[in-house]
Amino acid sequence: MALKLHRRCVSCQCIALRDVFWRVVRVPIAANEKSLNEDNVTQFQIQLDNGMGRSAYVCKKLDCLQIAQKKNRLGRSLRTPIPPAVFDILKSRL
Repeated sequence: MALKLHRRCVSCQCIALRDVFWRVVRVPIAANEKSLNEDNVTQFQIQLDNGMGRSAYVCKKLDCLQIAQKKNRLGRSLRTPIPPAVFDILKSRL
């Protein structure tokens, strides 16, 4: 029996199969790509749809996307700032 994977939207909190959401992933930058800074803080990049790392899910609706941006729901869920370009890419997918 195949297990159906359910996820929750960070904006509207609805639960559905993960195929109906956009997946936003926080991936650490590889050590050889990372420029060493004096704070020695791990840096992250944001990827869409694939990658191994902490992830959050957003419904494929404009309302949910706007709430995620306005209330910083994606940033809090992923524990890193989300560049505005990510939201622009997701809006273009609508």
